[in-house]
Amino acid sequence: MNSMEFNQVMCHQIDSCTDMLGCKAAEYATDDRLHNFKIAAEMQNCNQKQALAGMMAKHTVSIYDMCNSGASYSREQWSEKITDHMNYLILLRAMVEEELEGQTTYYADGSPVRVVEVGMDND
Repeated sequence: MNSMEFNQVMCHQIDSCTDMLGCKAAEYATDDRLHNFKIAAEMQNCNQKQALAGMMAKHTVSIYDMCNSGASYSREQWSEKITDHMNYLILLRAMVEEELEGQTTYYADGSPVRVVEVGMDND
């Protein structure tokens, strides 16, 4: 595959991710795009990244199964799986940014810890 063909594939895939995430936004009853993961985390007694990872695992297994099965799949089947997986990673990125912006970190049990930066006095 040459660079021009690769760039076309890449642009098409990014557009597919953007379109799907945009369509999904309309399905949420809240403005918080991470709402479902936050509620799932509460339900499962974990943090939102762990909730997302659990949901993403199903897609990861499906992709591994497709790669290892030796079967032929349609372009549409591949596109659906790849787009879903990429979107989970984009959602994870949003979680990381939200977490870092608020300087919230989490213990292994999922409970939040507020990080407070302490400045050193150089006098």
